[in-house]
Amino acid sequence: MNGLDIFAWIVLIVLAASAIAMFCIAGWFPGHIARTRGHPWADAVRAAGWITLICGFALWPVALIWAYVDVPAPRQRETAR
Repeated sequence: MNGLDIFAWIVLIVLAASAIAMFCIAGWFPGHIARTRGHPWADAVRAAGWITLICGFALWPVALIWAYVDVPAPRQRETAR
């Protein structure tokens, strides 16, 4: 093995580690946003982020949008004065 082969292996390892890190960050991101924003279904958003990412990435943007959706507060009854 010469120096170029070693460099190629280092680059390959760094790229593989970066791909794994990006996959983990993408799965974690919707749940983190939902929990930070106080979403009432933050655990469901977190599960949706991981499940859709593992099952083909097609619905991952839906989980990300769901993390940003503000759930309206329940209406409070007006009390008689």
